[in-house]
Amino acid sequence: MRICTAPPGSGEGSLGYTLPDLLDEACQRNPNPKALNVQRDGQWITYSTRAFREDAEAIAAGLRALGLATEDRVALFMYSDPDFVRVDMGALTAHLVDVPLYLTYAPDLLVYVMNHAEARALFVSDGDLLRKICPLLPQMHFLQTLIIAHPPEDWAERQRHIPQGVRTMTLADLMAQGREALEQDPGLIARLKRGIAPDDLATIIYTSGTTGLPKGVMLSHQNLSFNVKAAFGAMRRWFDGPNETIISFLPLTHVFGRMMQYGYMNLGAAVYFVPPRELVDNLPVVRPTMFATVPRVLERIYEGILRKAEEMHGPKATLLRRAIALARRYRVGQPLRGKDALEHKLLDRLVYSKWRAVLGGRLKYAISGGAALRPDLAHFFAAAGIIILEGYGLTETSPVIAVNRYDSFRPGTVGPPIPGVEVAIAEDGEILTRGPHVMKGYFKNPAATREVIEPDGWFHTGDIGALDDDCYLRITDRKKYLFKLSTGKYVTPQPIEDALRAAPLVDQAVVVGVGRKFAAALVFPNPDALRAYAAQKGLPADRPWQELLREPLVVQAFQDILTQVNASLPRWSRVRRIALLPHELTVDNEMLTPTLKVRRAKVREAYREALEALYRTPPPEGPWVIVDIEAD
Repeated sequence: MRICTAPPGSGEGSLGYTLPDLLDEACQRNPNPKALNVQRDGQWITYSTRAFREDAEAIAAGLRALGLATEDRVALFMYSDPDFVRVDMGALTAHLVDVPLYLTYAPDLLVYVMNHAEARALFVSDGDLLRKICPLLPQMHFLQTLIIAHPPEDWAERQRHIPQGVRTMTLADLMAQGREALEQDPGLIARLKRGIAPDDLATIIYTSGTTGLPKGVMLSHQNLSFNVKAAFGAMRRWFDGPNETIISFLPLTHVFGRMMQYGYMNLGAAVYFVPPRELVDNLPVVRPTMFATVPRVLERIYEGILRKAEEMHGPKATLLRRAIALARRYRVGQPLRGKDALEHKLLDRLVYSKWRAVLGGRLKYAISGGAALRPDLAHFFAAAGIIILEGYGLTETSPVIAVNRYDSFRPGTVGPPIPGVEVAIAEDGEILTRGPHVMKGYFKNPAATREVIEPDGWFHTGDIGALDDDCYLRITDRKKYLFKLSTGKYVTPQPIEDALRAAPLVDQAVVVGVGRKFAAALVFPNPDALRAYAAQKGLPADRPWQELLREPLVVQAFQDILTQVNASLPRWSRVRRIALLPHELTVDNEMLTPTLKVRRAKVREAYREALEALYRTPPPEGPWVIVDIEAD
């Protein structure tokens, strides 16, 4: 079995750090007066690196004063902002284990995680989140204390609805209590920090779960601190610590956003937290030099550019369409020549510079993770000087396994391994990894742990991939998503779904066909793109978008998409039919995980009638629209 490691000169993985060590190191080497920033009531609130540490230590002392003991679990039902960051570091400094809760979790999952983790304390951001979780508190059997960061005006009244036996307090009160404890015992924090070993449990992150109940991933201080040092070390030449300005919009409940925050903290960057819905408005305000993202955000930007080109008229529209056409032809690593090079120079000044301005005008690169990035998007944005570096990892690997480097990135790959990490490909194509980044195991589930971690330390990712001669890793699909047709042929759905979703009219697609004679797909259109297309074709765009799906011109458009996708597929894996469904897949309706992955099993179950209709001749009528292509 061939084992790949980081390229020469990538540095070494650093061991022996706890997460509070990373903050102490930042205070000594990379302090930033604007380490954490958030907008409240129209004003930016700022915390310096030292103020951040002082607050975290006050929270730590306050939590210990409540009677919490080493490795007790503390849950965070909080927005991704400086409050979360300070509470997280406070719990870690107190030698407690924190458990982030997805804000989009259904009520039964919130109760399940709280009870499974045996969480004794719960932090809540504000009255809105308190309203959501308050009815569930009587079912949380281990909960003893609820702490709210920003109490609502009717806080006194709200407390009457908290179950008896659950103590309530504000974050300000907790910190005041902690500072009082530190005055009486100035050596408390030093003793707590000395008591934390790098291999001690730091956090339990429950996987968002595309199927079944979530599993609690146990990550140690060293799992995360090693990953921070290794991943940021691989990018160190292009990350200039205190001179970096970051816009942060990913959920800190997810390990990707959280690990990145630890790295920003350690190297002294200024981080501006914004809700995802306010990202576009804040990009030109914050003017970031770098940010982390998920592919869906980039896809939305791309779709917006295409939509604008369809809506515009006149010379500016012509320029924009030329810019789009050139960006689609552009390939990283293949310099433009002749006429294309001259046109690119002109378009860069007139069009691409405006795209960069929308992102703030100072962006050096963005890191994409959490899901597969379409290679065509990386090429497209690179043409405009917007560099997207794709990486790869899982919650169980803290998370980064591999990442592209700024000076040698290859779209379509997730780059080579980070320092200190080993990667190999099993005989069946599954990606394996080994190193200090691999989790301690699944909480209260040793059987599940043994299923994925071999005795010699190799972790089975569940992803299928390949390594090239230079150890660049390419992800092709999830192992569990592969399925066999009745013909005996295997279908790899992810590349087909990616190709379908590359069309602006398609928001989501799920390829189906287990045990059937051909592959088909459930397709969920993009309402905004559909309305724009209708207007362009002279259709009444003010009609409900669901009705537009039955228009012959729209059906033909989806048929053309299907024909184009099939052109690059082996004949036996081509998608013969798609069902256009008049619905959207969202986190709220539980068809997407909090990290925006499709819950395939739920989608197949919810749209079982449409799935069955795909395989009947003629297909029965229903709320769906069946688009068919003739077999060739």
